[in-house]
Amino acid sequence: MARQIKLIWDFRGPASAKTAEHHEIHLKEFIAIEQLPISITGFEVTNEMHAIAFIVVNDEQMIPMRDALKPHRGELFMP
Repeated sequence: MARQIKLIWDFRGPASAKTAEHHEIHLKEFIAIEQLPISITGFEVTNEMHAIAFIVVNDEQMIPMRDALKPHRGELFMP
């Protein structure tokens, strides 16, 4: 199985949870428009002042997705 990378967008402040949740909607829209074989997206609330939205891509998809979507950071995805 190919290595998977979690591309992450960080949101901070009191509205971070709602912003991350909304950003995931845009990630799903991008996947649908581009007809990409990506099924893992999400958002997580770290605390009341920090939340993330993310998308999980295969290693070979990472560079084109990084360049197109401009995530803040990435990490190896361990299901």
